Amino acid sequence: MSSEHSPSIIVFDVNETLLDIDTLAPLFSRLFDNEKILREWFAQLVLYSQTMTLSGLYTPFGELGVAALQMTADIHNVTLTKSDIDELKERMSKMPAHPDAVPALTKLTEAGFRLVTLTNSASSPSPTPLEKAGLSQFFEQHFSVETVGKFKPAPETYQMVAKELSVEMSELCLVACHLWDTIGAQAAGCHAAFLTRPYNALLSASNVPTPDFIASDLGTLTDQIILNNQSK
Repeated sequence: MSSEHSPSIIVFDVNETLLDIDTLAPLFSRLFDNEKILREWFAQLVLYSQTMTLSGLYTPFGELGVAALQMTADIHNVTLTKSDIDELKERMSKMPAHPDAVPALTKLTEAGFRLVTLTNSASSPSPTPLEKAGLSQFFEQHFSVETVGKFKPAPETYQMVAKELSVEMSELCLVACHLWDTIGAQAAGCHAAFLTRPYNALLSASNVPTPDFIASDLGTLTDQIILNNQSK
């Protein structure tokens, strides 16, 4: 564990961890004749969001998402239309929850944990993507990195959550399916629970922190967190 204390507040990443980005695949299949280009686009989006932060710059995540789609299209010699971009925005705003999300969130709530979200996405008017997915009611608060103008895994993003909730960093546990996110959280002093959804895996190298909890589905991950809390 990152600390001898058990976390009392579970901080959920949103995109891919709770919401299924694979529902964007039909767009990429139509544009590129290969739905796996979705992962190339998403990797570019993450890469350049982090590049902006390291460079002391900030552009909203959604805007970077559109720009990354244009970049990917340019790389593959595909011409985008306004309707293609509108479809990306529409699909991103309506991503459904993963099937394991509601049962896991329900179990954590019943176990007495406080739940919040922390996302790279900018805040949006109601109905939000989490409201549309039927998950918003599980969380007491939703945090966006736009508040600090830096993308995860910058330490300021996780510190913002602790500051706003008036708790120590060690009271937080980030749940994410991206190891770069859990690495950032642990480096900032949080606990971390790594969800190994498809296309995500551990990185075995020196000085890379091992997440406190690891599982391939939210139900199992939730059980680990609850069991650890009960054993303290």
